[in-house]
Amino acid sequence: MDREYIKAKLQNLPHSPGSYQMKDASGEIIYVGKAKDLHNRVNSYFTGVHNFKTTKLVQNIEDFDFIVTASEKEALVLEINLIKKNRPKYNIQFMDDSSYPYIKMTRERYPRLMIARDMKKDRKARYFGPFPDASAARTTLKLLQSMYPFRRCNSVGDKVCLYYHIGQCLGPCQFEIGEDVYEKMAEGITRFLNGDTEQMEKQLYEKMMEASEQLQFEKAQQYKETLESIRRVAKDRQNIEKVNEKDIDVFTWYADRGYLAIAGMLVRNGIILNKEYRLKPLYGDGQEEFQSFLIQYYEDHPYPKELVLPEGMDIDMLSQILSVSMLIPQKGYRKKLMDMALENARTQLNMKFSVAEKQDTIRKESVEELSRLAGKPMNRVELFDNSHIQGAFPVSSCVVYEDGEPVRKDYRLYRLHTGNSDVDSMKEVIYRRYFRLLNEGGRMPDGILVDGGRTQIDAANEIITSLGLEDRIRIMGLVKNDRHNTDGLMDTDGNIVPVDRNSGLFFLLTRMQDEVHRTAISYHRKLRSKAQTKSILDEIEGVGPKRKKLLLKEFGGITKLKEATVEQIAQVVPRQTAENIYRVLHEQD
Repeated sequence: MDREYIKAKLQNLPHSPGSYQMKDASGEIIYVGKAKDLHNRVNSYFTGVHNFKTTKLVQNIEDFDFIVTASEKEALVLEINLIKKNRPKYNIQFMDDSSYPYIKMTRERYPRLMIARDMKKDRKARYFGPFPDASAARTTLKLLQSMYPFRRCNSVGDKVCLYYHIGQCLGPCQFEIGEDVYEKMAEGITRFLNGDTEQMEKQLYEKMMEASEQLQFEKAQQYKETLESIRRVAKDRQNIEKVNEKDIDVFTWYADRGYLAIAGMLVRNGIILNKEYRLKPLYGDGQEEFQSFLIQYYEDHPYPKELVLPEGMDIDMLSQILSVSMLIPQKGYRKKLMDMALENARTQLNMKFSVAEKQDTIRKESVEELSRLAGKPMNRVELFDNSHIQGAFPVSSCVVYEDGEPVRKDYRLYRLHTGNSDVDSMKEVIYRRYFRLLNEGGRMPDGILVDGGRTQIDAANEIITSLGLEDRIRIMGLVKNDRHNTDGLMDTDGNIVPVDRNSGLFFLLTRMQDEVHRTAISYHRKLRSKAQTKSILDEIEGVGPKRKKLLLKEFGGITKLKEATVEQIAQVVPRQTAENIYRVLHEQD
């Protein structure tokens, strides 16, 4: 860090709101923050004593930029956008978290029922939930589809399909179905999903008795089990004290010893559905990181009717960004929920903190030991492994570790063209990886670890030298014992450096080796499986994955399908597609 340069920039920072971006030696943005006063906030990073986490961040800062905004609200929005764009390593990020499943009822002429997680793609549809997990949502959807024959296919064809023949669709593609029929079914579904199970219980009871009278005892038993399941759910709901019927999200935070814990309670129809929990290293102000989390969270999750937040939050500013009613509780049911969430955050942080801190310490010591053995910093390391079966489907994987942790967004998979030998494969993947990084000005690693012996190291070293990168990238190989377990490291001169089996470095190298091998094998299996499941149906116009599945399920295989007439095939797929299938299958003769 050029301290004189940084000092001069700090002195000239304006006392204005805005966003600041911390950069490392390679110019990459590693942290984005926002401030009411840029001058005071950014200067605070370079003066005084910090906790362990902030100290780690400051040690990696080589430069910074800033953008002045008209207000703190604009600074907060800009901060979130810059985090999404640059994904800095020291910012708390939650955009990738999966959202809860909902049951979606479309508002098409002939509606459909399906499971959805993104409620923003189709705002006209109706959504019910959320459900605690995908299994609960699928079970409920399956029950509803058996009781209410909504349209099942994605597009309306001109002939009924398999779902019509098994009683799970009314066949609007071929028959005229009045809109009032779907409206009546929609009303029944809405009542059921809102807790009124009386109508569905009555329908199931009637079907159970009808099946019993027709001596269809197995079918009657299925109706009985479904009926009992619905009654159990209804009973459980009645036993829960519904203090508040609103859909409420309750979120709070707790910071201690360099970590931030965020806890939330999701209340639907007065029932606590589930809880949210996050634990992350804290590099900035806890409350500001919590604000950032809320904005990121509600980009991927639906708004509740009410958002309950802890003391000290600027709900006026947040409400300008999030379109939801907010409040800070003082007493009553909401205050109890807030206290419960805070206690969860505090308890979880205290329970997990010692483990998280210990893991951080072990990772730091492991990276320092690897750097010592390599004779240069090895903070960012890339590993390669190849996979093939007798030269078929040759692939290679590249996994990236930074400060001892995997950086999965930087992983790369390669389908190789020179699969004659492992040496050729290694040369190809090393050349493709670093030739591209050179052309694009991408970030180079400090070192490369190859999963192989001296020949693999020599192959990688030959390519790295030809690209003029030998002084920037250190190459080492993972040496294995007779049991194919990592046992040490080998340098480009063939010298073997043993690694203590009780050290943190040994376990880090083992995890790295397992990860790169798993990634390569998974990609190889995916390609092989794709090739094995390919059939003549994949080549026929009008036949996609879903129609292929329906055809094979209906006819049991290509042989039976070939024996079918055009009329029989047209019972499953549209007429034109059926004629294409018949023509292609019989051309094979």
